[in-house]
Amino acid sequence: MQTATYPTAQRLFDLQLRNAPAVAKTTPRERIAKLNRLLDAVLRNRQAMRDAMFADYRKPPFEVDAVEVLPITGAIRHTRSQLRRWMQPQRVPTPLAFLGGSSWVQYEPKGVCLIISPWNFPFNLSFLPLVSAIAAGNTAIIKPSEMTPHSSAVIRKIVAEVFEENEVAVVEGDVEASKALSELPFNHIFFTGAPSIGKQVMKAAAEHLTSVTLELGGKSPTIVDETADLATTATRIIRGKFANCGQICIAPDYILVHEKVQAELLDLMKKRLVEGYGDDASKSDSYPRMVNARHFARVKNYLEDALQSGAKIVAGGRTNAAENYIEPTILTHTAPDSLVMQEEIFGPLLPVLPYRNLDEAIAFVNAGERPLTLSIFSKNREIQRRVLAETRAGNSCVNHCQLHFYNHDLPFGGVNNSGSGKSHGWYGFQEFTNARAVYRQDFWGPSELLRAPYDKTKMWILDMAIKWL
Repeated sequence: MQTATYPTAQRLFDLQLRNAPAVAKTTPRERIAKLNRLLDAVLRNRQAMRDAMFADYRKPPFEVDAVEVLPITGAIRHTRSQLRRWMQPQRVPTPLAFLGGSSWVQYEPKGVCLIISPWNFPFNLSFLPLVSAIAAGNTAIIKPSEMTPHSSAVIRKIVAEVFEENEVAVVEGDVEASKALSELPFNHIFFTGAPSIGKQVMKAAAEHLTSVTLELGGKSPTIVDETADLATTATRIIRGKFANCGQICIAPDYILVHEKVQAELLDLMKKRLVEGYGDDASKSDSYPRMVNARHFARVKNYLEDALQSGAKIVAGGRTNAAENYIEPTILTHTAPDSLVMQEEIFGPLLPVLPYRNLDEAIAFVNAGERPLTLSIFSKNREIQRRVLAETRAGNSCVNHCQLHFYNHDLPFGGVNNSGSGKSHGWYGFQEFTNARAVYRQDFWGPSELLRAPYDKTKMWILDMAIKWL
């Protein structure tokens, strides 16, 4: 394993810094060829990815394919189909006062980039930003999480099959490895993880005025009104919440449901849990585990604190420390000041809270930090419009959970506490490039008149420009 001590980090950075100008000059055809090789390597290692994720926390092969492999292959195919257009200079209008000139924007690579990826979707959240970095003509160092060592080893294997380390490299290690990397003067850092660590990354980047993309998290709410199709809503919420054992940054963190339909929704969600995972989810091949003992203890503590504060278990509640197992659990009567309502859960606990009117639900959402995702289940278009207009979130789904992530034409990212910057498709390409403004004077223009010495005629010309242009 290549651990990123400071000398190792410096060596890789220097290699890529020297090579970055050559990589920046690559043509669309050359970059597409690299993406094709990456696609082939991912498909070739598909079974290795499944095996690694099962070894790391018993992630089902179906979920590996659905939320790790599919987004990567889709992103590569989408990017290579659009890349020639993205790389073209974009003409923009030139004001009449600058007659004789022309203007355009050209997207140039930022240079040497650092991608710090998390443990919950190690392949997805390493390779999606890498696809954008390659498309933009950058070099990159990937630092995957030490919490999923088997997956990190496969990431390193895939990268080594496609790239020389002076273009893309993978380094492994703990927090000290991330610290050694973040102290270097990268041209861009793409970080996915917790807001608390995101703040540290931003502080380190500020030392070099390095631009950053922060994909963070927070408490993503889901609102269910009295007009929603409750059977469909229950199916989609259960799938969105308990896939990956709830370790998803865009999973529903809590449900706000209209009091008239709360009981029916709870009954339907309990039925969907049994349909999906059986009477005992610990025996299901479709249900993974918490990633390690520390995160098991964290989420179990949330559950115990909620119960001590008066919460009631509607479904689930069983745990097994030997397997880092926490049963899919639905809670009601959770106290607002309990940990489960104050912290991002990132685990298989789902508080369900009733509301009486939409104003109350919107006020509850707006009282917290701005979330990464907000979902609304409603057949009423006016209620959909109000929720979207009167709340703030990085992304939203209407009558579904999480599917916006799979649309490569939509920007993905948070706002304030849930992140900064956007990724995926065109937006990811923009994130890894500098939009360089270019103005060219092609022949004489009226601006040539506005030079010293100033007189009444020139002042009159300037007055007309201020008034009419």
